Amino acid sequence: MSGGLLVAGTTSDAGKSVVTAGICRWLVRRGVKVAPFKAQNMSLNSFVTREGAEIGRAQAMQAQAARVEPSALMNPVLLKPGGDRSSQVVLMGKPVGEMSARGYHGGRQEALLGTVVDCLEQLRSTYDAVICEGAGSPAEINLRRTDIVNMGIARAAGFPALVVGDIDRGGVFASFFGTTALLDPEDQALIAGYLVNKFRGDVSLLEPGLDMLLGLTGRPTYGVLPYAHGLGIDEEDGLRVSMRGTVRESVVAPPHGEDVLRVAVCAVPLMSNFTDVDALAAEPGVVVRFVDRPEELADADLVVVPGTRGTVKALAWLRERGLADALRRRAAEGRPVLGICGGFQVLGERIEDDVESRAGVVEGLGLLPVRVRFGREKVLERPAGTALGEPVEGYEIHHGVAEVSGGEPFLDGCRVGEVWGTHWHGSLESDGFRRAFLREVARAAGRRFVPAPDTSFGELREEQLDRLGDLIEQHADTDALWRLIEHGAPEGLPFIAPGAPPAPGRPAGPDRTAVTAIEEAS
Repeated sequence: MSGGLLVAGTTSDAGKSVVTAGICRWLVRRGVKVAPFKAQNMSLNSFVTREGAEIGRAQAMQAQAARVEPSALMNPVLLKPGGDRSSQVVLMGKPVGEMSARGYHGGRQEALLGTVVDCLEQLRSTYDAVICEGAGSPAEINLRRTDIVNMGIARAAGFPALVVGDIDRGGVFASFFGTTALLDPEDQALIAGYLVNKFRGDVSLLEPGLDMLLGLTGRPTYGVLPYAHGLGIDEEDGLRVSMRGTVRESVVAPPHGEDVLRVAVCAVPLMSNFTDVDALAAEPGVVVRFVDRPEELADADLVVVPGTRGTVKALAWLRERGLADALRRRAAEGRPVLGICGGFQVLGERIEDDVESRAGVVEGLGLLPVRVRFGREKVLERPAGTALGEPVEGYEIHHGVAEVSGGEPFLDGCRVGEVWGTHWHGSLESDGFRRAFLREVARAAGRRFVPAPDTSFGELREEQLDRLGDLIEQHADTDALWRLIEHGAPEGLPFIAPGAPPAPGRPAGPDRTAVTAIEEAS
């Protein structure tokens, strides 16, 4: 077989990513060779594959759920916002230019349809099933003409679509009906049914509504997934929500030692790869929260300045908020600070940026003997080494090249006193290194915290992915899902009025000159 499914959603954050991962894990446990796919992703949380390609972290997580190696084929287009109106376009794992939203949706996106269809076909030729994740909602009728990630890819592949709705937000029945009714007849013919996500309570109370929805649309609900805590892994984007005060969900376990460790993460603008701190939150006795005020650093044992797509903008934000002065005081007092990627760069002496912000030379916080110069070529690597006497692996995604002129070596960066800096994302997922680092933090903070000797971040991630698979297996109609994947949408699904308005100028076929189109516009 070479079947597939599009997991669409009524909204952003409806649960498409975790449902896609759950279906992948359920299928691979059944012996099906399965791959995830997202034609176009907008995210600041990204990952580097072994071949040096940058893709969304959600697709890397879904590949892990499917027990396959992540590849650029699984996320051929990645948009990395640099503000409200422009994004860096990453095509097949490599950056090819900056583009405004108007320019991208005004025609350039259409040029990518051929590329994403080619990638999907390559996956279909290798795997038994491909589970595609949509983006936002398929009912964004203002963007349907250029859509390559929702019904555009479903139509190109002939895949049925399962629409996921977050009932915890309310209005899920209206969202299901309205999403379907705003699509044209050809798209509606691929909407096979619905999946309710994040339900709390007695499912029997929901069943009358599901029956009415079936009567109104002629489409069944394929499952009702209960609300499950601790499954928000590898979120696509932190831009839509305020992170201040948000506590990362961690293992429900007491500290192994006498004290807890409190970690404050500065919620800088355009924060990227904030999933770096998930490994800290996985440690019993470590409490991680995101902050944006200097007083919130007072009781923190460790402050993390995370990665960012806008290093100079983040530096200005730290100064405006008074956080820069708070970080300098911490350094002078010998209290731990960790800078990762863009966070490492702002801790240095000077930044020369004619690429990302084009601000020229900007003075850094001066806490590390580092000078950074932004280059046009992006560094995309998977380094490995030793630090604090322990093996450690990570991945690098940055334009800024650091010149380190002092301090103690630390990964690719340095350490001065209790201030640490590195470009390596994901290093804290190395268990031995993480424990050694936390022991250093506890010593400097004067805390009687002891890392648990047996915490394995990899095993915890596998447990989370198994829980996603269990949700699908236990709360979805898996026999019906399998029929969808294998045979496609049922014949004769009714049309729901009014349907989409006519879309003038829909392209007749894909243009395969994607790289040229983006480069000419950038």
